[in-house]
Amino acid sequence: MQTNLIAGSIPSTFGNLTQLTILYLWKNYINGPIPQEIGNLKKLGQLDMSENILTGSIPSTFGNLTQLTGLQLLDNHISGTVPSTFGNLTQLTSLQLFQNHISGTIPQELGNLKKLDDIDLSENILTGSIPSDLGNLTQLTRLQLFENQISGPIPQELGNLKDLEVLRLEINNLTGRIPPSLCKLTKLSYLVLFDNQLFGPVPQEITNLTNLYFLNLGKNHFSGYLPQDMCRGGSLTYLAATDNHLQGPIMKILRNCSSLTHVFLDGNQLTGNISEVFNINPNLTSISLSYNKLHGQISSNLGECWNLLILRISGNKIVGRIPPEFGNLNRIQELDLSSNNLVGEIPKEFARLTSLIKFDLHDNQLSGQIPPEIGKLSNMDKLDLSANSLTGPIPQQLGDCSKLWFLKLSKNQLNGRIPYQIGNLVQLQVLLDLSHNSLSGEIPSQLGKLQKLENLNLSHNNLSGLIPSSFNEMLSLSCVNLSFNNLVGPVPKSRTFQKASACPDAFIRNKGLCGEVQGLAPCNSSLMKSRGARNSHKVVIFVVVPLLGMLFLSSAFFRIFFTFWRRERSVEKEGREMARRDLFSVWNYDGRIAYEDIIDATNHFDDEYCIGVGGSGRVYKAELSTDQVVAVKKIQLTEGNELTAELNFRNEIRALTEIRHRNIVRLYGFCSHSQCMFLVYEYMDRGSLASILRNEEGARELEWAKRVEVIKGISHALSYMHHDCTPPMVHRDLSSNNVLLDLEYEACVSDFGTARFLKPDSSNWTTPVGTYGYVAPELAYTMAMTEKCDVYSFGVVALEVIMGRHPGELISSLSSSGGENILLKDVLDQRLSPPTVRVEMEVILIVMVAFACLHSSPQHRPTMRRVSHELSACKKHLPEPSHAITLYQLMDLKI
Repeated sequence: MQTNLIAGSIPSTFGNLTQLTILYLWKNYINGPIPQEIGNLKKLGQLDMSENILTGSIPSTFGNLTQLTGLQLLDNHISGTVPSTFGNLTQLTSLQLFQNHISGTIPQELGNLKKLDDIDLSENILTGSIPSDLGNLTQLTRLQLFENQISGPIPQELGNLKDLEVLRLEINNLTGRIPPSLCKLTKLSYLVLFDNQLFGPVPQEITNLTNLYFLNLGKNHFSGYLPQDMCRGGSLTYLAATDNHLQGPIMKILRNCSSLTHVFLDGNQLTGNISEVFNINPNLTSISLSYNKLHGQISSNLGECWNLLILRISGNKIVGRIPPEFGNLNRIQELDLSSNNLVGEIPKEFARLTSLIKFDLHDNQLSGQIPPEIGKLSNMDKLDLSANSLTGPIPQQLGDCSKLWFLKLSKNQLNGRIPYQIGNLVQLQVLLDLSHNSLSGEIPSQLGKLQKLENLNLSHNNLSGLIPSSFNEMLSLSCVNLSFNNLVGPVPKSRTFQKASACPDAFIRNKGLCGEVQGLAPCNSSLMKSRGARNSHKVVIFVVVPLLGMLFLSSAFFRIFFTFWRRERSVEKEGREMARRDLFSVWNYDGRIAYEDIIDATNHFDDEYCIGVGGSGRVYKAELSTDQVVAVKKIQLTEGNELTAELNFRNEIRALTEIRHRNIVRLYGFCSHSQCMFLVYEYMDRGSLASILRNEEGARELEWAKRVEVIKGISHALSYMHHDCTPPMVHRDLSSNNVLLDLEYEACVSDFGTARFLKPDSSNWTTPVGTYGYVAPELAYTMAMTEKCDVYSFGVVALEVIMGRHPGELISSLSSSGGENILLKDVLDQRLSPPTVRVEMEVILIVMVAFACLHSSPQHRPTMRRVSHELSACKKHLPEPSHAITLYQLMDLKI
């Protein structure tokens, strides 16, 4: 961990260092404004104050530093404008002011700095147009102005920058056409115009950029044909033009671009025969052509694209069978052929795709059985085969896909019993949907092991018998639908199941269900007794035997413990007296004294005290003899997970003992023994944010002002972790389940078992983790861990709080339709009255910020420091009357 960091503000006496020539103060804790007296340092040649907490505006006295060649003030909290006096810094070669809060226009005086090689003003709130005077900077190689609010056309004078290699203008409000003069920049290698309001055709002259290797024109209003020989120079490897109005054939472009490895052209009107795509470029790594007008059949030559990682061709008019040569794509991680007209069976050769993570064939005309070989896809986390004509039983081998988070097999013609092996899919969280089939027999009790599952739909089948009592253990259920079956007997009485069953029409059209659920008759006592007798032998097997095993282990443990206790009895007596006063006051405390208190307070971790179940263990409420109330997470140790559990346990201890923040849960102590490991935290009275939003009463109590403060609290915690910890820390599993609220609705981020400190000199690659629905999309094809993964997760949580439910469907619909006709007022949580004028602007700002955080490209997402600041400042203005604001307008605004 870095030490000897400089903190505090810069004194005005700083200006007395008149002989100073080089000053590096980067990556410290320097705060406050830059003093005007800095203009006295007239011999200064290099100044770097980046990555601090500087505030205020840039002093105009900087114009006195005429010897300055390099100026870096990036990643601070600087506001105000860029001083026009910068035009005096004629020796300057590098100007980096990005990631601040600088507003106003770009001064035309920057055109005087003829020696400038690098300008980066990105990630600010600059307005106005790009000065044509920048065309005077003929030595410029990098011009980066992205993520601002710059408007107007791209000046044709930029065509004078003959040495320009990088031009990034994305995420602004630029209008007009691409000036033909840009196509004269023959050294240009990186051109990004993504997310503006540019229109017209892509100029044919763009083919003159023979050194261009990265081109992103996505999310604009370009129309017409893409130039057919875009890769004339043979350098272009990345081409993206998603969500435009481009048309015409795509095949000639791909045929002429053998250098292309990444192609993203979704959401256009491109035509062509899909069979030709894979005949012409075997080097493709990622290709996404969804929602165009492609036709034809998938060629067997696809099997020769051995490097393919991503293939998305959904929403087209593709017909025919899926070729078995797909089995040769042994590196592929994402495969989406959904919403086409594919027929025939699912090839069993798919079993060889062991790297596959996301697999989507929904909404086709596929028939035959689900191949048992699908169980070999052990890395798959999403499987959607719904809305086809599949028949036969669900293969029991599907239970081997242990990483599945999402499983949807609905709207087919599947029959037979639900295999009990589905209960092995303990990572299932978002959805298990087997509805609208012809499944029969009893619901297997093993489904009760799916303790992370939030949505269960078994409706519209022929299922019979009782609802398993094991469903009482499914503590994460938020919605269950068992309607239109032949089920009988009582509905489980657990509080969680009763809440989940509140989903509309959850139990209608069954043979004889009863229970304390609206619309069902109460159960009579004889039925309950019958059920009890039927299940009595299960109690012996599943309860008594494990209890005996626990008693044996506990006996051995306490025998060893008692030996040590006697040996240190005198020391323990004094320590216990201290512990009675403040049981967990010592941070290096190893848990020995607290062990008995925790055991007594939870009655040996009895289910009566259990308040939650997570992936790593159960959480208990413990009222100690000191009158303290704490939360205790007992780590679950099962065969095969011992090493992972211990690593996460130690990782959480390290994380929470090295960070302190009011919006991060406090760790009081821990206990580590070979047979029993637990962590002791401050108790959060209101539980998880997810549970509150699922509860009708709790959601109404969490009114708009409280929701705003919850989101701000989460942003402050992440900003602290990313920017104020050394080294920075990423959470990696932020979700509404891992945000806890205290009695006053103050939010605390919890569950740091998978958190990691970032290593400054490392690529920080890691195994993907996280909760489905909150994980950044780039983790589907890369294992690079950055703070921007947390930023994406924050965006999901922020929308979830505002909507009152997970925004997954909204995010998907916006990616295809853009949200032009979706009013903000219609997606707000309808359980609450509309927000008052006082908090309305804050709610709107949160949605704007959330959309920015959900950007598909990590580098285009704001930092959490920026997010935290914007939510605290709340200085935005409404683009329309609040009742008329659309989501498209909020997506189009910059924070």
